[in-house]
Amino acid sequence: MSGQGPPRGDIVVHVFGKTDVGRTREHNEDCFVVADLTTMNATLQPEVRTHRPGDRGSLFMVADGRGGAAAGEIASALATDVVLKELDARWRQAPDHEPETFARALKAACETANARIHKYATEHPENRGMGTTATIAGFLGDTLYLAQVGDSRGYIIRSGVAQQITKDQSLMQKLVEAGELTVEEAEVSERRNIILQALGPEPIVKVDLTTQQVRRGDTLVLCSDGLSGQMRAEDIGRIVSEDPDLVRACRKLIDLANENGGPDNITVVAVRFEGRGLEVASDGEDVGHQAYTSQTERRITQPVNASAIPPENDEITAPTLALKPKGAGNPAPRGSGGSSRGAAGGPGQMSSVPAPGAPMAAPAGSAAAAGSSAATRSAQGGAMPVGSRMSVGQLRLIFGAIAVVVGILVFYGLFRK
Repeated sequence: MSGQGPPRGDIVVHVFGKTDVGRTREHNEDCFVVADLTTMNATLQPEVRTHRPGDRGSLFMVADGRGGAAAGEIASALATDVVLKELDARWRQAPDHEPETFARALKAACETANARIHKYATEHPENRGMGTTATIAGFLGDTLYLAQVGDSRGYIIRSGVAQQITKDQSLMQKLVEAGELTVEEAEVSERRNIILQALGPEPIVKVDLTTQQVRRGDTLVLCSDGLSGQMRAEDIGRIVSEDPDLVRACRKLIDLANENGGPDNITVVAVRFEGRGLEVASDGEDVGHQAYTSQTERRITQPVNASAIPPENDEITAPTLALKPKGAGNPAPRGSGGSSRGAAGGPGQMSSVPAPGAPMAAPAGSAAAAGSSAATRSAQGGAMPVGSRMSVGQLRLIFGAIAVVVGILVFYGLFRK
């Protein structure tokens, strides 16, 4: 890189990956892949180790095979191969290159890899039960999108501090979340290698899809548990921050894992993000496990006018009681009836649905007008304003009065007979 740095708007990715068999295993079941998705160059040659991501972004992936003998090695190799091919078909060659399409392609690629490994194990009984973890990081624009299955991990090192941005799908993680164990107890538990999901053992897998915005100078570290299980996040942050050379940093991380016992295969991919196309980190920004939510899944908030909010359940809005004119300047005659069957605005009839903001007509001299002081004022021209409220109790009094009047009239009619 020149002393002046990349041109404004550019983003530069420096990346290196390394895997080691460890001190106790006979063969290496880990696998990793680094790729420029714009050119589909998936090597660690100089053109990929330092590159400017194109409009298709970059891919970084670590897979930790499980199953014994050669089964784990086959599973992890299948996973990286299928994911790369699926992203070529679902993303690089797709007509739509929106971030949401990229995130969906990562998740679908992971699910396809699961199906392919499961099918292979079914067809080869000697490898039944084979599986692999998968931590897949896709970088597009200024954002990482991560698809996670198992307990391989991703960290962001920012300002010298390493923070985990993936969540282990493991028994220990569940016990920590339930408050049954502390993080420190989980780190030394004999059951810390029990994972709850992997690609391959089951026909269906639940992919944890997360996202993380990248800032200038951030370093992403992906690793198998052969590394994260032999050191703490503080060690990862210190080593990566102390040595700007990613080749040396990866070597030092693997050396420390081996010094601490090296009981498993060890794989690490380190990616540093530079360039004026990235913002500088500010205080208080969140770094950690952040679930990805697509645009279609986000709730759209729209402004609401206060007048559009319906009244509370214990109150109703009383409409204005006014007369519907029969003709110009002529009020409707008493007893003209309130049938809603006539056309709106027809002579001597009420509009069945008043226009917005217009008063609702009611016949003068009706029982409601006789039994309600408000209705009486309306019949006399003193209409109640639109939007005034009557309580349920007031309405009960009104209809109770109506019932009494009707009862008296009925009784009087019967008595006359």
